[in-house]
Amino acid sequence: MNLRYEDKSKLVKKVFNQVYDKYDLMNDIMSLGTHRMWKKNLVSWVNPSKNSRIIDVASGTGDIAKLCSESTNNKCEIACVEPNKKMLSEGKKKLKNFNNLKWVLSSAEHLPFKSNNFDYYIISFGIRNVTNLDKSLNEAYRVLKNGGRFFCLEFSKIENEILKNIYKKYSQIIPTIGKFIAGSEMPYDYLVQSIDKFHNQEEFSNKLISQGFADVKHRNLTNGVAAIHTGWKIE
Repeated sequence: MNLRYEDKSKLVKKVFNQVYDKYDLMNDIMSLGTHRMWKKNLVSWVNPSKNSRIIDVASGTGDIAKLCSESTNNKCEIACVEPNKKMLSEGKKKLKNFNNLKWVLSSAEHLPFKSNNFDYYIISFGIRNVTNLDKSLNEAYRVLKNGGRFFCLEFSKIENEILKNIYKKYSQIIPTIGKFIAGSEMPYDYLVQSIDKFHNQEEFSNKLISQGFADVKHRNLTNGVAAIHTGWKIE
């Protein structure tokens, strides 16, 4: 799926315009429900401190923002950045009682914040959908404070051969399930393909290192069905 910048931007917008009101269900389908456990694992590793400033990019319906907020008793400040208007509206509605969240319509490639601004940058199941990965990672590095930390949760490459074959066969029927639930195969077909085409764990780690992140590490979840990558901004 070698799409031009404009083509991918339009395709991703079309995909999420179709699934915005079924986004949580979509994640359940894609991960067999385990995305909820993975997100808790992510926030546990982030371990945000009270009074910290967090940017949650591709925030979707706000799962990560909610978990981070609850882990600090709503004492942190979170900028929820989402490029899709309909998805952002769903998130605001879902988390309307959280007063420490600021919702911002923007993309990972163009973050409307000053440099050296956040303690934590988090992106969950969004990095493979960006139109320009290098620019997105450069923006992540820019908005982090010196000593700030980057976290990314994303579908990755399964290491266990048996599980890999099982998930591959399951992936082939995901678009059909999506058509039954959402009325269209297209969004789910794109999402399956985007997972298949995305970098493996080592490749993505190298991307982070090339953008200047230090002490880059990753942690596999469910034998690599997903992975958390992290790195520090140290200048």
